[in-house]
Amino acid sequence: MKKVLITGATSGIGKACAYQFAKNGFTLVLTGRRTQRLEEIKQDIINQYKVPVLTLSFDVRNFFQVQEALENLPSAFSPINILINNAGLAKGLADIIDGSVEHWQTMIDTNIKGLLYVSKIVASQMRKAGGGHIINVGSTAAKEVYPWGNVYCATKYAVDALTKGMRMDFIKDNIKVSVVHPGFVETEFSIVRFDGDIEKAKKVYQGFEPLRAEDVAQVIYWMATVPANVNIAEVLLLPTAQASAMVVHRKE
Repeated sequence: MKKVLITGATSGIGKACAYQFAKNGFTLVLTGRRTQRLEEIKQDIINQYKVPVLTLSFDVRNFFQVQEALENLPSAFSPINILINNAGLAKGLADIIDGSVEHWQTMIDTNIKGLLYVSKIVASQMRKAGGGHIINVGSTAAKEVYPWGNVYCATKYAVDALTKGMRMDFIKDNIKVSVVHPGFVETEFSIVRFDGDIEKAKKVYQGFEPLRAEDVAQVIYWMATVPANVNIAEVLLLPTAQASAMVVHRKE
């Protein structure tokens, strides 16, 4: 039974991936910071799909926490065959002068350093095991910068670059490296960006049908389950009403 590790599994795309892989019989290692929510998801998945689930509560921004959790996986949950680097977030919308340094640090530490920390440990295990697959969750912000999205976009550009670099580094190790770049997905993303302002977050998705987390999870599952000689290196995934990062057709 293949084993998949999903970071940021407590909500949104990460949670949807957990259910998508569980219903197809995968063993799950789910990580996140919200311990109670992880446990609730674990019990629900076990009840529905009867697959093994391990939950690990740690902060991807802390390398020592990552190392301690992932270097000591129980034998039933290792080695990891598929890593989904989903943990990430946006904080605020502002120009550089008005931007919050705290927001910058949070985005850089989570979106770039967190991905690196987890990948370092898991890729080492994959190398020893003779192969694996790393799928990074990027964004249309990795392809187009938009006003006041400066640092967030920079972190997703970094994810795109790291994906390409990792693919080169790990080609000799039989480790596939892929990235999916979703456009507008209605999750907790905008609520986090606007510090819990639900009304402000809702306006982001008004007037059109955005992607659902489940839509992205289905694409990630497809990427992870194509034949061994195939690597879907990159997917740009948009809702039908979105043509680019800045062009969205909203109905009146």
